[in-house]
Amino acid sequence: MTPPATEITVSAQGLSRNFGAHTAVAGLSLELKRGEILGFLGPNGAGKTTTMQMLTGNLAPTAGAIRICGIDLFDEPTAAKARIGYLPETPPLYRELTVREYIDLAARLHRVPKATRGAAVGEALAGCGLADVAKKLIGTLSKGYQQRVGIAQAIVHRPDVVILDEPTVGLDPNQIREIRNLIRELGRERSVILSTHILPEVESVCDRVQILHHGATVFNDTITALNQFQGGSTIVLGFKHPPSPADLAAIRGVARVEPANDGVFRVTFADGADPTDELVRCAVERGWGLYQLTPAQASLEDVFSSLTRKEEQA
Repeated sequence: MTPPATEITVSAQGLSRNFGAHTAVAGLSLELKRGEILGFLGPNGAGKTTTMQMLTGNLAPTAGAIRICGIDLFDEPTAAKARIGYLPETPPLYRELTVREYIDLAARLHRVPKATRGAAVGEALAGCGLADVAKKLIGTLSKGYQQRVGIAQAIVHRPDVVILDEPTVGLDPNQIREIRNLIRELGRERSVILSTHILPEVESVCDRVQILHHGATVFNDTITALNQFQGGSTIVLGFKHPPSPADLAAIRGVARVEPANDGVFRVTFADGADPTDELVRCAVERGWGLYQLTPAQASLEDVFSSLTRKEEQA
């Protein structure tokens, strides 16, 4: 029987992990539904990998609780881990094995019954686009194909939850596109946690995003909400006869003005303000020749900066 689409597959509450005096993760909570792809973001050292190691049972938390498909990870670790597929940042590949040999080994390690093992291996190879290279040695494959092999070992036992740590690092644009398509396919029937620091990757494949900073959640919402957060308080203005930055900064509701190039400025609004109409009025009255007014697409660094600045000021 197919579980309902609203089934909670991952529930983590109050997760913390200390390494001596250093707190890597502090009171983090996370929830994921079947058929949902969660983008797990954060700068280096934010606690992403530590969190994923706890979610997969590879690292014990200092405090907190984790349930996988309703199974307590600490009380029933074998049953809970059987529901999880994990691709660490460095895929655990045996380069001297063929692709099929390795995926068959992964199936046996995941305790896939012998009677269904062949079908499971074939399904993983086909699903990851590996059928044509199944007899090749892993060490002879491109990095993109090796990433596919890493994903295949994570899904050969048909897990409910797939956790991918930086799956496109070091790939070329074509390989990245292929892996993204594969992740979308995984998300149709499974829950996927995708750890990355690449914002376009999250926007391309994820339903929701959770951003960490210093081991704590600073943003947890839909991609739509993230896009609004990115562009809602900053606009790009272009002028044929540009004013000085000071003239723009003097307009009520403008918090910051950054010259981008000739006649183009990036204008950030003050909290709760929207001086767009006033900017247009001034441009017309003063003959600045406004020719561009578009919402800014913030970089991931801008998002981090804004979120962490708010956190530190709180």
